[in-house]
Amino acid sequence: MVDLARRSLVLGTAAAAGGAVLARSTRASAAAARPARPVNLELVTVTESTAVLTWYTGEDGTDDGLGGMPPAPADAEVLYGTHPSRLTRTAHGPSGTPYHYVELTGLEPNRTYYYRARSSGRDAEPTWLAAGQAAGTPHGGVFSFTTPAPPPGRHLVTIALCNDLHIGETVAGLVGGLPWIEGVEQVPGRPPYPEVMARALVADARARGASLIVANGDLTAEAGRADVRRVKAILDGFGAYGTGYLVTRGNHDRPHGSDHFKDAFFPDGRTYFTRDLPGLRIIALDTYDKPGGGGDAGGLSAGQLEWFEAELRADPGRPTLVVGHHPLFEEESTLALTGGRSLDPVQSLRILAAYNRAPGVFLHHAGHTHRNHRSVFPLAPRVVHQEVGAVKEYPGGFALLRVHTGGHAVNFYKTRSDEARAWSERSRRELAGLWPQLSLGNRVTDRNSSARFG
Repeated sequence: MVDLARRSLVLGTAAAAGGAVLARSTRASAAAARPARPVNLELVTVTESTAVLTWYTGEDGTDDGLGGMPPAPADAEVLYGTHPSRLTRTAHGPSGTPYHYVELTGLEPNRTYYYRARSSGRDAEPTWLAAGQAAGTPHGGVFSFTTPAPPPGRHLVTIALCNDLHIGETVAGLVGGLPWIEGVEQVPGRPPYPEVMARALVADARARGASLIVANGDLTAEAGRADVRRVKAILDGFGAYGTGYLVTRGNHDRPHGSDHFKDAFFPDGRTYFTRDLPGLRIIALDTYDKPGGGGDAGGLSAGQLEWFEAELRADPGRPTLVVGHHPLFEEESTLALTGGRSLDPVQSLRILAAYNRAPGVFLHHAGHTHRNHRSVFPLAPRVVHQEVGAVKEYPGGFALLRVHTGGHAVNFYKTRSDEARAWSERSRRELAGLWPQLSLGNRVTDRNSSARFG
């Protein structure tokens, strides 16, 4: 009787195990049967000789609980050419990943190219932008873009411009303290997303040929001592502070009782400065040089503003890059209603007037808005104002500034490590999936532009 019971128990256990294996096999077969659907196609970077395209493949007809599809690894192919019906060249990205990153090389300046991106034999669907085009200009079943002319003159320096690393943050997409906005968290068990993205920044800036990183504010979530030390350690991986990288202070880096950010980076007490490079002057501003809780408009102290104007007066024709965390003004933004999105407007007008008297200023780089956006204001029409998307979340990257003797080019690059691409795709679901509308940049020129000096 006991032997019979034991035999029944063994048979029952085996049957249950077999059923579980069969169920897993059935689920795996069903997943394998689902075609990979390529979506979120974006034309990220366009230079005079290269272009970068990214997209994602997910399990068609499924939902991962965040409004997207679970990842489905696939191949990546781009067909392209100089005529929409003759796509005679091919480029491939790595297979076996759902996070596709394909770079076209050997392009000619001032040429229009047509392309289609494909995975698993299907054309990738572009990210839809209500006020712009994410993948270039559509032409039936293909898209096009035009390469610019290279900056004129001899190359001087290449600088990685970045902002909003937010080391220490654990939830992305909490906008302006609005209680109905839900954020996005990292997948449990994976490294903190701000550190993933910051490490990828350092690796890609080096790979892209930058000799200097300028980290333009909000390096930390709330300027805690441990977070300040952590971001410094990550940036030290690129080079020594002061020569390999420079930092500015953003509103998140403000004092919180103790001023750990200033202690680490500005022990002499002054949080604004100039640096001279061959053929280039950098003026770095502290755009939260004031008391406050961080959610209001940025501002310079009276002493800093006078110092800034004096620096420009001293050498008005010297090619000059100005960096400061808050933009002077914020154009075309539906989030402006949350307040605190730019610098004090009276100070901004005073800065524009100073730019108009200093013909050497060619670029003002800002962060804070977490978006790619290019502006030119009538009061200082020679100066390009470039807001750059955040390092720490979608689109997740930096702008590469190449300075030549006769002009400059600015190109946005997404970071491309596997972990960075995975988090970038996950964090695009911020604001219930609307985040690409506000952060990628409505035009290719919001991410990529060039200009001559003078």
